[in-house]
Amino acid sequence: MIGSSTLLAVVAAPAAQPAPPDLTPAQLAGQRVAFAYSGPTPPRALVRRIERGEAAGVVLFSRNVRSRAHLRNTLAGLQRAARRSPVNAPLLVMVDQEGGPVKRLPGGPRHAAADVGRTSTAVADGRAAGSALRAVGANVDLAPVADVCRPASALERERRCYGRSAATVTRLAGGFARGLRSRGVAATLKHFPGFGAAGVNTDFSAQLIRTSLGRLRAVDLRPFTRLARRAQLVMLSTAVYPARSRRPAALAHPWATLELRGRLRFRGVSVTDALDTPATARFGGAGRLGIETARAGTDIALFAGGYRPGDRAARALTAALRSRRLSRREFERSAARVLALRASFR
Repeated sequence: MIGSSTLLAVVAAPAAQPAPPDLTPAQLAGQRVAFAYSGPTPPRALVRRIERGEAAGVVLFSRNVRSRAHLRNTLAGLQRAARRSPVNAPLLVMVDQEGGPVKRLPGGPRHAAADVGRTSTAVADGRAAGSALRAVGANVDLAPVADVCRPASALERERRCYGRSAATVTRLAGGFARGLRSRGVAATLKHFPGFGAAGVNTDFSAQLIRTSLGRLRAVDLRPFTRLARRAQLVMLSTAVYPARSRRPAALAHPWATLELRGRLRFRGVSVTDALDTPATARFGGAGRLGIETARAGTDIALFAGGYRPGDRAARALTAALRSRRLSRREFERSAARVLALRASFR
């Protein structure tokens, strides 16, 4: 059992209003993709897409950072494009800024999760991360890691876990999220339903996590269960958990909808881990992965390898909507959650 102070560590997700009924299929599809780009300058195609209201947001990597001043000016330009669009809501600007070995931007936090023992330190790290993001105009941190590590696991070797105890992880991840929100930055709990038992990062290899459903719920899911009702975003893992599905969690309806939305009552925005990695290669290209993400009930498909994969996914989603292979009603529900979060940054 955790105290009320920990439960307040994550600010509640903004209430979703119905998506505007006049959104085009391309605009609805765009709300389900976060676009990456290569180098410090976004391609003109991405800017035009944003001006049309066909993008939920962008995800940044170290390759996009020439300097903080340049990135701040770049993101201000993308937000101006968003204001010119028919959708007219701030873009989600996502960054992995965990601390330690995983930081895309200069600045805080200084500590890796493994080096954090006190809630006050976790809160301070969240504030430092939030300040680094706000300094350039980013508004979503793809952190904290809410995974419960096992000995010699990939995340433990990378020093990205707060600990091997669900209670410890809940307390410290919640503290980090609270620090982010104090700086006006949304936190993202990751990697649902728990990646702490994986031997290899899914960026490098497909992962099969054979943990039983009972064990997942008793250990790995506990931080998410405690924090997800009040979280703004949750990132789904691309590992496979046979306890509920033979598909990666981000592409699996039993995880993305039945467990996360049903059992945990999560009402915020769900986002995939990077889909253009070896973990998802056998499930299709970017277009197919975008469609399977939507069918599973995950709100936003995230692609890390430049603009083209996200563009292919958005085009495939648009075509599937137009042909009615995918439900417009479900897209409107997803878009409502995404647009509520975007509007919260006005």
